[in-house]
Amino acid sequence: MEPIVLASTSPRRQEILKELGIPFRVMTPDYDEPDMPGLEPESVAELHSMKKLESVMRAQTDINAPWILGADTLISLDGKVYGKPADRDDAERMLRDFSGKSHSVITGISLFDAKINFISSRTSVSTVTFMKLDDRQIEAYLDTGEWQGVAGAYRIQGLAACFIERIEGSWSGIVGLPIHDLYAILREHGYEFTV
Repeated sequence: MEPIVLASTSPRRQEILKELGIPFRVMTPDYDEPDMPGLEPESVAELHSMKKLESVMRAQTDINAPWILGADTLISLDGKVYGKPADRDDAERMLRDFSGKSHSVITGISLFDAKINFISSRTSVSTVTFMKLDDRQIEAYLDTGEWQGVAGAYRIQGLAACFIERIEGSWSGIVGLPIHDLYAILREHGYEFTV
């Protein structure tokens, strides 16, 4: 398989590519994910994934990378978009908002195919339902530090799994890289996949 440039420093996305046996190298995108009021959350995630990919394309000095993959995950509840928490207080507010409710986890992925000089995108939307959390549970979770650097201030593959009553959709999409959508987009572009 040809190597892919991953326009993301997310350890979860790297783990998924490793599990799939896809060779890759990481390049850090130079993109700040600004707020985009007025856009639907699905459009925001897709646009962020494209902008991350494009920032890596511009930074490349060796344009012999045939594939570049960008991704962005965000959360939406009642029309409000939640990205990565700025600090502990922000994380606490997010967890309180999610307590006892269902929210959407949206991951946009974009793939650049250098052979045809084209970017394709897909968006995965899943629903996560949290149990009702009490103050002690929220504070104990915040003390773990697991909330840092992740959309919505929780990691579904970590201790926060204890709080989740139900998920509908793509577990890997919630983690940050929807495997089925990635497989489909790679196949559309003729990427030589082992399955």
